[in-house]
Amino acid sequence: MAALLEVRDIKKYFGGILALRDISFHVNKGQIKAIIGPNGAGKTTLFNCISGLLKADNGTIDLFGKSILGLPPHKIAAKGISRTFQNVAIFPDMTVWENVMVGRHCCSKSEILSAGFRFPAMKKEERTIREKAWHFLDFVGLESQGEKMAGELPLGDQRLLEMARALATEPELLLLDEPAGGLNTKETERLAELIYSIRESGTTVLVVEHDMNLVMEISDEIVVINFGEKLAEGSPLSVKNDSRVINAYLGEEVDYSEF
Repeated sequence: MAALLEVRDIKKYFGGILALRDISFHVNKGQIKAIIGPNGAGKTTLFNCISGLLKADNGTIDLFGKSILGLPPHKIAAKGISRTFQNVAIFPDMTVWENVMVGRHCCSKSEILSAGFRFPAMKKEERTIREKAWHFLDFVGLESQGEKMAGELPLGDQRLLEMARALATEPELLLLDEPAGGLNTKETERLAELIYSIRESGTTVLVVEHDMNLVMEISDEIVVINFGEKLAEGSPLSVKNDSRVINAYLGEEVDYSEF
């Protein structure tokens, strides 16, 4: 069976600096896969190439065996990839519920004429958008916060809101960029449970994360990137004991807090 996502030989330059060098890996449907590495390793750059915010200078990126390389973000989202961001990106002056409704935009099929004249199909679609928004707020545990302004939420809930908005597109693959950043222990435990629930609902997860306790707990496989190159790939146990990973970071023993 072909991989859900296949990344092959990706290169990305910023001026004369090579940020990604021949990165290759795949993600199978139903996996939780993590990408780890120190700050500046190229993890978010890789996410940006996959989601269309950046165009890779070389290589291929296939979703279900079809190329998405060079497509704009909205078309990649429509094909089944959604994401969150390292720095929370919400609309603070909109309600929590409205933020999630925005996530349904790429699923909308009504044209301007239909919307302008409020045709029955458009009204039905609008009801669906509202219902789906509440569904995903409930899924992440924010149903009681729906009418609040998004900017009033604490950071942990803002990250949950961003995940709800990403899930509202009903993606095949969800990219999570440092979802545990700034969270306390209890919030991180809640996040782990949510990521498991996302996988159980049928969505594959690819996550960039520095919290190695979380990574080791939730991941089926891990890709390690260092200075823009893939250093290792495999199960959490094999990566933890990989001599290349150990030698690259501390020389004797990996301190996972450095990732």
